[in-house]
Amino acid sequence: MGVIPPNKNIQTITEKHLFATVLIPFGLGYFLSYFFRTVNVVIATDLASDLQLTAANLGLLTSIYFILFAAFQTPLGVILDRYGPRRVQIILLLIAALGSFLFSISNSMFVLILARSLIGLGVSGCLMAALKANAQWFPVKRLPFFNACTMTFGTFGALTATIPVEVMAGLYGWRMIFLILAVFTIGLAILTALVIPDHELTNDSPKNKNYKMSDQFHDLMTIYSDRFFWKIAVITLLHGGVFLSYQALWMGPWLADVAGQSQDEVANSMLVFNIGMLVGVIGIGIIADKIQNIGIGLITVVRAGVVLSLIFQIFIAAEFTSLAKLLCAGFGFFGSSTLLVYALLGQTYPSHMVGKVNTAQNMLIFISAFVLQWGIGAIIDLWPALGDGQYDPIGHQVALVSVIILEIFAFIWLLMPTKRSDLMKTK
Repeated sequence: MGVIPPNKNIQTITEKHLFATVLIPFGLGYFLSYFFRTVNVVIATDLASDLQLTAANLGLLTSIYFILFAAFQTPLGVILDRYGPRRVQIILLLIAALGSFLFSISNSMFVLILARSLIGLGVSGCLMAALKANAQWFPVKRLPFFNACTMTFGTFGALTATIPVEVMAGLYGWRMIFLILAVFTIGLAILTALVIPDHELTNDSPKNKNYKMSDQFHDLMTIYSDRFFWKIAVITLLHGGVFLSYQALWMGPWLADVAGQSQDEVANSMLVFNIGMLVGVIGIGIIADKIQNIGIGLITVVRAGVVLSLIFQIFIAAEFTSLAKLLCAGFGFFGSSTLLVYALLGQTYPSHMVGKVNTAQNMLIFISAFVLQWGIGAIIDLWPALGDGQYDPIGHQVALVSVIILEIFAFIWLLMPTKRSDLMKTK
């Protein structure tokens, strides 16, 4: 695919063309990433039963995706800013395809963990590549909207990983699901190579200023020493980590063990959860896009969303099981609010740092998701398992209360006044 120089008027290219050749292909990558992330929530009981897993082992097998995902974020940000999202995406998708294939044929716990690790590494760039491409091709003030469009693909991935996965697993088993995913991932890598254009760097870009690799890591140190970055990062890594832990795994067992739902009912409830997220991503993104015009910043929307998300989590911890589907919808809707921080960071930092600052934030979220998802399982394991892949409801309650307390402390930090980064863009 040829290079389309950015100094060409984007409007002459048309937004429809950019949606077709940039946003949609990268969006499909995020669809795949989210599908891989959440697929285990519906098949958790099958995995635990077939492989005789404790809650902690189930948490480890699922969350190892997060730690490999997180570990690659720092070099990912550097290579995205250096080589562009298209080239990076192609290579990583092929790694994910290999991991999915191995997962579909493996029997040992070690190989399954290795395969899940390769999947996590392979899809670690899907969202970051998409956000980098959005920052390159679309107006900076419209990033909340265009990023929300990209995030929508992720919610469809989460939606697909509910009832369709439950039906497929019932008919063909969970291994066939990962074999199909391997084929789909290879196809997406080919599509990425053929359809997505490269973006030529602007005349004042770091590359044209003999921007060295050492300068890239200097930018990283600047980001990590920025107080404004940490103001955003703490709430995002804790709230986002809890949200991912429950969406990707523990909401399903809670619905089965605490709310007493069957596997079919769990799939239906998780569908509602992810529909809530879909509506939240679109709705909150549109709201944020509009209210910026009247002087209300994105950070205010994030604060409001976190408060409402915590309210729904508290009701879940209080075991209002008769409202399980409503609570799933609410948690899904408001839990997506911290996704706005990527647009906020994209508006705050210079264009040559967007890849690095987004991946720096993403790394922290996924480290948190790994620790929390595994830690929640470890807390649940403090009470004897009930057999057949089921765990004690008391363990679920204690685990959720524990993470809610952490989120409340992070929210208090978010409320503290902090000057916006000196790196704020002038444009």
